[in-house]
Amino acid sequence: MPDQAFFEQLGNIVGESNLLTDPADCLPYGYDNSRRQALADAVVFADNETQVIELVQACNEHKVPLITRGRGTGTTGATVPITGGVVLSLERMNQILHIDPDNRLIRVQPGVTNQEVQQAAAAHGFFWPPDPTSSAVCTVGGNLAYNSAGPRAVKYGTPRENTLGLRAITGAGQAIKTGTSTTKGVVGLDLTRLLIGSEGTLAIITEATLKLTPLAESKRTLRAIYKDMHSAAQAVSRIMAQPVIPCALEFLDGAALDMIRDDSDVAIPENAGALLMIETDGPEACLDHAVEAISTAARNSGCLELTAANNAQEVADLWNTRKALSPALRKIAPKKINEDVVVPVSRIPELIEGLDQLSRQYAIKIVNFGHAGNGNIHVNLLVNPDDPRELEAAEQCLDEVFTLVLALDGSLSGEHGIGLVKREFVAREIDAPSLQLMHRIKAEFDPRGILNPGKTLPDL
Repeated sequence: MPDQAFFEQLGNIVGESNLLTDPADCLPYGYDNSRRQALADAVVFADNETQVIELVQACNEHKVPLITRGRGTGTTGATVPITGGVVLSLERMNQILHIDPDNRLIRVQPGVTNQEVQQAAAAHGFFWPPDPTSSAVCTVGGNLAYNSAGPRAVKYGTPRENTLGLRAITGAGQAIKTGTSTTKGVVGLDLTRLLIGSEGTLAIITEATLKLTPLAESKRTLRAIYKDMHSAAQAVSRIMAQPVIPCALEFLDGAALDMIRDDSDVAIPENAGALLMIETDGPEACLDHAVEAISTAARNSGCLELTAANNAQEVADLWNTRKALSPALRKIAPKKINEDVVVPVSRIPELIEGLDQLSRQYAIKIVNFGHAGNGNIHVNLLVNPDDPRELEAAEQCLDEVFTLVLALDGSLSGEHGIGLVKREFVAREIDAPSLQLMHRIKAEFDPRGILNPGKTLPDL
């Protein structure tokens, strides 16, 4: 526990009204959208970069952990203060600083929500491609910390591909500027991409220059239903191998479709084993050709039904299938284990088959859906974590899920990050020399190890 002089120093930096020390007040800032929770010694709200610098310097002086957070929508426990210390909330650094349509960029503070960026950009005919499901509430700082993407990543890329530069404060309390305001630049090492996805362990992002993309003139939506996952995966490979890249390519497996059928009035054929939601965008004059090209690729011997929407209501009707899944999952398994893994697109069938085998072996229902176009699959283990026996079986099953993913040349996380929940598995994917190098980089950015300790990188 830090001493009183430290708390007084925090109050002097941000003002007493921006400092919480009562445990009851700190409690809401001790958890994220995972089941992990811990209590911070203090919560501070910064208004500007100077305060962040002084906060980092104070924590360095007193050797106090500093954990940065936005709105807490992460699912891996990355913002949980497991060692106590100070939680720094950046939700009040929420200004859009500058929009430059001529150069297709926007500068924002980290507390701006994804939705606010989209609305500001749309007023000028642009958008920022990352679109996580929680876009209405998640912050840009959080999107960058996790490299969170969403469905549009299949065509437009992740935050790493759509961020030009950053301002950040290192663990030593030094302000740095990374990147450029141009789309080309090779001066120095790419610290921008290094910081994105580092989950607040290297530096605290205080400003981001985001690359904007012009809004498409029009968009078309299709839904394809298949007899089995093999047929759907074959269609995904065919779709991604032709020149027209969809702006969204989502999939649901048979278990997900069964759940939707049982818990909603959405009409799904009884023999449906998989479903693809497909969207393509671009100039209106080109979309008929794009839809035809994607439809041709999507049709195979296992395709039971292919439907194209012709108006806004039909689009909504098609997406109702996907939207019906989340309420069904919350109703049946409110405390489900949700992991986002990635495998090469061509190996999705092997992943689903392996998951089916694990489901039977451990008597755990597993529901899979996600971003098929880049192999990013959300694996949901429907378990009751309050049942010790069921939870133990789920943990063993999850261990084998990760083994399966890596055997298929996949990765342990596509967009949710590592945080606490996957930290112990990282060494399975990353070799020892690489981990040692990453620890040395961490030490250069954060010499005293105060930034988000115990997260992301396993101990050597």
